[in-house]
Amino acid sequence: MSETVPDDDHETSFRSAPLGEIEPARSRHMWTRSAVCVAESSDLVVTGEWDGTVTARDADSLETRWTVDHPDHAVGIASLEGGSDPTDDGDEAATIIVAGRGETGTIAAYDAETGDRRWRYDTADDVGDPTEDTIFYLPYVVALEVGTDADGNDRLYAAARRYERDGEIRQWHSTVYAFDADGSVRWTYGTDASPIALDCRADGERLAVGYNRCMGNHDTGLVVLETGGATTESPQTGGGDLAWTWDPGTEGDRRVGDVSFDGETIAVSSHGDKRGYLLGPGGAERWSVDLAVETEIDGETLYAYPNHAYANDGRVAFVTGNTYAVESRETEHRHPNEHRIATFDADGELLWDDEVRGFVHGLAADGDRLVAPCAQNFRVRDPDTHTVRRFDLASGAASRERVDGIATAAAAGHSTVAAIEEPVQYHDEGRTRGQYALHVDSLE
Repeated sequence: MSETVPDDDHETSFRSAPLGEIEPARSRHMWTRSAVCVAESSDLVVTGEWDGTVTARDADSLETRWTVDHPDHAVGIASLEGGSDPTDDGDEAATIIVAGRGETGTIAAYDAETGDRRWRYDTADDVGDPTEDTIFYLPYVVALEVGTDADGNDRLYAAARRYERDGEIRQWHSTVYAFDADGSVRWTYGTDASPIALDCRADGERLAVGYNRCMGNHDTGLVVLETGGATTESPQTGGGDLAWTWDPGTEGDRRVGDVSFDGETIAVSSHGDKRGYLLGPGGAERWSVDLAVETEIDGETLYAYPNHAYANDGRVAFVTGNTYAVESRETEHRHPNEHRIATFDADGELLWDDEVRGFVHGLAADGDRLVAPCAQNFRVRDPDTHTVRRFDLASGAASRERVDGIATAAAAGHSTVAAIEEPVQYHDEGRTRGQYALHVDSLE
């Protein structure tokens, strides 16, 4: 039996609230099990838990406003600042959108003030039902993105996928959605590849979709869609209009890790060749940089995936993940650029870089402020890697907050940063570090 033991005392400015119980993570990083969102217009911090519990708390006091049970594991959250139900004073009430991973792959919208459910959409109706009762086969809403339409109204974009395997045949089924705030589907875009990331251009006219695994007929890592699409009077079943595509042109099914618009340009982290790219309109390559490309060290060929990209105001940041070896699952060494954040200027010149030390599940950003929730480093099990790190995109100035467990999700906005801590139990230790908790602090 393991013993729960706090790490050495450390000061923190976090305000915290417990989230109940969850099975401790182990040495290797686990799939996404938690989500958090800062809802700006309603001063809420909203958490999603693996058991489906969704809780909205006051951002200052962390007192609970409401709690609901989502139909699936609650693994993604976004907020629409204008909802579908007017309040008494005529203003549109905000809406909390929750993405699920489970039997139905449900996207549901909840009233930000009351938690009442406004609408529900089951993506399993499009991507199909799971063929096995294991986590990797469940329909999964992997990304939510909020944009605006031509009239300035909120629009929600979502990407859902499902995996199945029959002997040697592996398949993905996926759909990208454009929803109006009331849950009406404007258009869909379906493929047999695995989407991993969405980003909407600031003017709302383009949506970038990054595809991580392409092993079927769809054979391109980046798709850019026109968002105007169809109207409710003339629905479009095939999807948003295709603007252009891009691919790293590498062998194998690994393609893109993340996408991020900055004006007319798009930053792309490539899983195919482990480089970072900045693309102009039509997919013209402005520049590319080596991030964690294959590197030989004492007979081992090592690499790491660039998992995250963020572009803003002429600067681009990329974050790399764990070390892997080409010829084996285990490695004797570590890639020199694993668990690293590197930021480049508009010409592709390195501005600054720093270590993040542990696996970053998701990068949160607000303008030039970046927040990286850092989990375990399974090759070098050092609890000091369990942190929430903050960076300034322009200068690289950094700070960190230690947590005893692992930081697995973060959100930033409205002068607030929020992070989720999960407990972890390394396979070669007899102790559980940390707790399942929400942590909140000022973003300034």
